[in-house]
Amino acid sequence: MKEYRLTDWLPTTKKEIELRGWEELDVILFSGDAYVDHPAFGAAVIGRILESEGLKVAIVPQPNWRDDLRDFKKLGKPRLFFGVTAGAMDSMINHYTANKRLRSDDAYTPDSKSGMRPDRPSIVYTNILKELYPDVPVVLGGIEASLRRVTHYDYWDDVLRKSILFDAKADILVYGMGEQPLREIVKRLNDGQSILDLKDIKQTVYLTDSYTEQEKDTVLFPHEDCLKDKLKQARNFKVVEEQSNMMNASRIIQQCGTGYVIINQPYPPMKENEIDASFDLPYTRLPHPKYKEKTIPAFEMIKFSVNMHRGCFGGCAFCTISAHQGKFVASRSKDSILKEVKQITEMPDFKGYLSDLGGPSANMYAMRGKDESICGKCKRPSCIHPKICKNLNVDHSALLDIYKSVDALPKIKKSFVGSGVRYDMLLHRSDDDKLNKVSEEYAHELIKNHVSGRLKVAPEHTSDTVLNFMRKPSFSQFYAFKKIFDKVNDDYGMKQQMIPYFISSHPGCTEVEMAELAVTTKPLGFNLEQVQDFTPSPMTLATEIYYTGYHPYTLEKVFTPKTKEEKLAQRQFFFWYNNDYKPQIIKSLKGMKREDLLNKLYPAGTGGNAVSKTKSYNPNFNKRRK
Repeated sequence: MKEYRLTDWLPTTKKEIELRGWEELDVILFSGDAYVDHPAFGAAVIGRILESEGLKVAIVPQPNWRDDLRDFKKLGKPRLFFGVTAGAMDSMINHYTANKRLRSDDAYTPDSKSGMRPDRPSIVYTNILKELYPDVPVVLGGIEASLRRVTHYDYWDDVLRKSILFDAKADILVYGMGEQPLREIVKRLNDGQSILDLKDIKQTVYLTDSYTEQEKDTVLFPHEDCLKDKLKQARNFKVVEEQSNMMNASRIIQQCGTGYVIINQPYPPMKENEIDASFDLPYTRLPHPKYKEKTIPAFEMIKFSVNMHRGCFGGCAFCTISAHQGKFVASRSKDSILKEVKQITEMPDFKGYLSDLGGPSANMYAMRGKDESICGKCKRPSCIHPKICKNLNVDHSALLDIYKSVDALPKIKKSFVGSGVRYDMLLHRSDDDKLNKVSEEYAHELIKNHVSGRLKVAPEHTSDTVLNFMRKPSFSQFYAFKKIFDKVNDDYGMKQQMIPYFISSHPGCTEVEMAELAVTTKPLGFNLEQVQDFTPSPMTLATEIYYTGYHPYTLEKVFTPKTKEEKLAQRQFFFWYNNDYKPQIIKSLKGMKREDLLNKLYPAGTGGNAVSKTKSYNPNFNKRRK
């Protein structure tokens, strides 16, 4: 078992800086999360990347913004810049439920203590630093800033807001996964360039009073036009989503008042050696010792897991992954993955069980286009909806090899898949019989050897109409996969469960369709646990539909439930089996004149077939899924 010294973590205090013998820092990072030195925590990744560039880097986790601001002053001024991130998830989703109620816990804080970061730390931290040190550049990054890089709808204030740079006052914003643009920023600053000169770095955003038009520029409707006309905001979104998911994207320009926000095109997808370089840095994989015996839930959830790739080509309408990480999958090498697994086996409390070999989606590892020149011209936001692209190589062979190689390691008793599985990819049948057999083998291997009692899948709904709005496959595919799941369990005498995830109040969903969901899932034996109300988060298709009332790709009007009453009317159908909900459900179904559904949910003479149970709604579910 490896023993660590305090200097194995990036410094967080003046004393830790002195232990290293440093007299000056090059970069100081401020983060809304506790400092966990692990590749799943963005501040740690960026800190280690900068360290690998030869810089002296410190992290100030969860600074106190309420007092005399001593946390912002204690390390002084860095030579190059301050870096700011709100943390590993959006602060507003972290703080509030779908009904805008304040949460009582924070999974990224020691002992789940709430109130350790403000709403929108990207804005609060940056403004404090600019007030204290107006001459020091501030580089803003992280998912909160990334998804607010252009005019966006803010659900919590119920307004359309400009690019976050107008409020945050940072000098430059890095969107997406920040390793590549940050290396270039560091190189340029070390070469003597001013932060104000960095106008052409890919995957960055900046503000300007004027600009010189380039041949491939894409110009959006101005912010003020979008305030007056929601249809223009919808049209803007289509452009932004397409350009964010293209290999050869354009620079995006949007006028806001008398200024302009310039969004430079993203870097190409990371190559294997580039993503390995991020994961192979000298992480301790542990929280900083300053937290002593305190528990950080987000770390506990992933401490024995391995993330094998970034990006997701699913393009789900409600998900922010592709908007932040991109739709093209960047996969680590087998050697890099096995190296991390071996490091986990040396952790003092490891018992031989890996909780997850996964990624944004469990079974997209090493998948890409067969002919990448075709991908280079593609604008589709999803490679698998409405149907799987013929150019996508849906080959699970590399995943099977990883599973078997990991399980062969001497200290591994069992490796599980905790990430969500895309069963539509497993069920897809191509013209290549070899690939079809590999998909069958993968499904068998997954169910037999890599389910920790419960397999997470995300049908999200049962209505094909709603699923189409969600960019999800037909519910008929869930039936097909459940049949395979049940057969493998029967063949090996196992009693594993499938845990389906569902969403209510999604754009395009009516109360009738939620009632039909209840009727459809009842005979499957599900008392639904993993459920959530749709929460509009910036830069997703579903949020644009929610705000504008239009589908950005068809410009057709779409119904979306918005009021508390409408949302509760939909959510209640998740809990049809709970007697507390039964009277209102009966009343609702009668009001809809859907006695046919009423009779299926509560057959006459059965006493309603309902059982008195505690509500199964999980208030933390929405936090985990983003």
